Amino acid sequence: MVYGFINLCLKSLVVEKFGEEAWENIRREAEVEDNFMTYTYYDDVDTMTLIDVACRSLAVDKSTVLMLFGEFFFEFCVRSGYDHMLRTLGENLVEFIENLDSLHSYLTLAYDKMNAPSFRLEKVDSNMFLHYYSDRKGLAPMVIGIVKAVARAFFQSEVTMDILSEDREEERTRKKEHVVFSVTQRRLGGTGSQKPPKYVAQSHKGGEQQIRKEDVENVLSKLAQQNGVCPFPGNGTTPKVKAKRCWDKLRGIVTMGKLTNVFQPIYPDELWVDPRTFCNILPFHIIFDQQLQIKQSGINIQRIVPGIQTINIKVNDYFELIHPEIPLSFEQIKKFINSQFILEAKRLMMPTAWGGRPTLQLRGQMIWMPSIQCMIYMCSPKLTSLKELEERNMYMSEIALHDVTRDLILLNQQRLAEIELAKQLEEKKEELRMMSEALQEEQKRTDMLLYSMLPRQVANKLREGRKVEAGEYDEVTILFSDIVTFTNICAMCKPIQIVQLLNEMYLRFDRLTTVHDVYKVETIGDAYMVVGGLPVPVKSHAERVANMGLGMQMAAGHVKSPVTGKPIQIRVGIHTGPVVAGVVGEKMPRYCLFGDTVNTASRMESHGVPGKVHISPATYKALRGKSFIIKERGEINVKGKGPMYTYYVVGNGEATEDMLMGRPQRNRRASRSITPSPARGKGAVEEKEEQQLKSPASEKVKDDSEPESEMVVMLYKDSHEVSGQQANPPGSTKTSNGVDKGVDKGKKPSKSADSKSKPSTLPQEDDPVNLPADPRPTKTKPKNKRKKEKTQSKLCVIL
Repeated sequence: MVYGFINLCLKSLVVEKFGEEAWENIRREAEVEDNFMTYTYYDDVDTMTLIDVACRSLAVDKSTVLMLFGEFFFEFCVRSGYDHMLRTLGENLVEFIENLDSLHSYLTLAYDKMNAPSFRLEKVDSNMFLHYYSDRKGLAPMVIGIVKAVARAFFQSEVTMDILSEDREEERTRKKEHVVFSVTQRRLGGTGSQKPPKYVAQSHKGGEQQIRKEDVENVLSKLAQQNGVCPFPGNGTTPKVKAKRCWDKLRGIVTMGKLTNVFQPIYPDELWVDPRTFCNILPFHIIFDQQLQIKQSGINIQRIVPGIQTINIKVNDYFELIHPEIPLSFEQIKKFINSQFILEAKRLMMPTAWGGRPTLQLRGQMIWMPSIQCMIYMCSPKLTSLKELEERNMYMSEIALHDVTRDLILLNQQRLAEIELAKQLEEKKEELRMMSEALQEEQKRTDMLLYSMLPRQVANKLREGRKVEAGEYDEVTILFSDIVTFTNICAMCKPIQIVQLLNEMYLRFDRLTTVHDVYKVETIGDAYMVVGGLPVPVKSHAERVANMGLGMQMAAGHVKSPVTGKPIQIRVGIHTGPVVAGVVGEKMPRYCLFGDTVNTASRMESHGVPGKVHISPATYKALRGKSFIIKERGEINVKGKGPMYTYYVVGNGEATEDMLMGRPQRNRRASRSITPSPARGKGAVEEKEEQQLKSPASEKVKDDSEPESEMVVMLYKDSHEVSGQQANPPGSTKTSNGVDKGVDKGKKPSKSADSKSKPSTLPQEDDPVNLPADPRPTKTKPKNKRKKEKTQSKLCVIL
């Protein structure tokens, strides 16, 4: 197990070096969550999977990534506040590495499940070898990165590390991998390896020397210059007694002038403490010989583990070595003598009164005493909290006053409480983040629902508590549509089939409102109402609505009637004019349109022809000069309006079928233009529409989630941000827009409806010709004389 601290470090490395997108790709491929928490532990497999995926994704070999991760891990620890602790581990790189195990032992107080590696330095002549032990395989390059970063940051030196061997551990009992590095250290700015300076006097610390030889030589040269003769042995002129005094004088000069920290220890001839006092003031200690036979022990160890009072008892009879993970033998102890040793009493050797309590663990240092050829184990109970003290039925009074274990227990008790609090705060933070994301998703759904009922601009004002005043619009374009023979379909189908039919059709229409950026006002039964140029006025409102009508006719061809199984037909009517718009109601506010323009648009729909986009003279005038192909219908009698000269929008010369339907553009051969060729003659548009309705694509209903339903929004010269669309459920029997739909709902199906909307003088399609700008052009004689009973219809190509 590894703690989230490691995974957070890996995430920071990828984000800083390669970017947020690279980390997101790696995380998704590794199928690992992004919410790592510092004090939560994760499976090693997740971390190694992240590293393997990072190597593949970034095209970098694993050793390079691990070395980079090692260097960054050190930087990450420094940023996280561990820099002061790391700097105090040692004065040089050797002392730093030798004390790493002690640091890991301390960190286990906070990370109790931490499985840290172990390090041991070995010096052979002038060479230095680093032994690395770990339960995890293949992380040797990471060690190289860490050591190099430490040497560079703390000791201003460059380190070269070569792997000499990499195999399973033979010395240690519970570590899977043992790697030996050859380490060469070179000070930055130097020319080679730095040799330690030569000293004259040694202190009590083995190998550490205090008075440098060059300092002595400098003083000698100055004295020789002053006296002319060097007053020290070596020149053959100075008596030995006088030379000794000169050496004392020299030592004093060097000490006072150069080094003031020279220490000369004084050892007594005999130890001025009796054995009884020694065992009392050090209640936790063990002295044993090379055969591990216990020669002496502290009184508290004897009390807790009374069996060690037996003569010639051995250490390994009552204890087992927990750390370092090596066999408990004298040779191995001497090899790892710089490590911290943890011994645990064997449960079988504990007294019966101990019961099921945790066994005693001792933590301390092994010190070799060459004069008596014995090892002394200076230790203390391994206790990190008051809870552990109580579990072992021990008391603070059993620990010596001078032992820092007392302070460690009390201070760590507070630290554990802080860590637990930090862990809870981290968990709460993660919960809040997840709740925030869920809230944002709910907010999006709420906004979608709100924008489906009201335009985005109006909804935002209402949400902010502002009043929405009714506004007058000088010119907008309104579209109405309904299903041909809808009354008969309702009479012959089940209600659920009607709902499914309308839902399938309205989903396609709703999609088109986004494609052409128009506002869906409402649906009433089978009637669908759309407006362009509102609530944000745009000059291209007529173009948008006309394209919407053409797209609706195409979309209706993909919806089949539940009665006949054939594609349904719809009527579309469009009119342009002024309206008044505003929000009506409080409990269920609606954005409604009022004015005669609404009624006229409704009349264009009710007097239209199935499969046609019927427009009024005002809409014709708004579309004139654009790329639309318009065919005149002629004069008809409109209920409540009298005679009106109306037109059909046949197509758009600059828009393909894919563009009108909002689908991605296909190749030119596959993407059919909806504009008929003038040379195709009579019935070209009708034949094309009939082919489209009978095409194989119409046999399968596709929803918005299918690839063909991928949406592409058409761009106009005055395009603005897409407004929210309204999704009103069907079934409403009353309109708030001032539209009298009673007559339309009472239409008789099919034949009667067509006869009502098509007077006997209605012109039919013929060869296309250009019409003059006058909306009521002079009628001409038909060119095609094969069908004399039909008058010529004039196709208006307005460019």
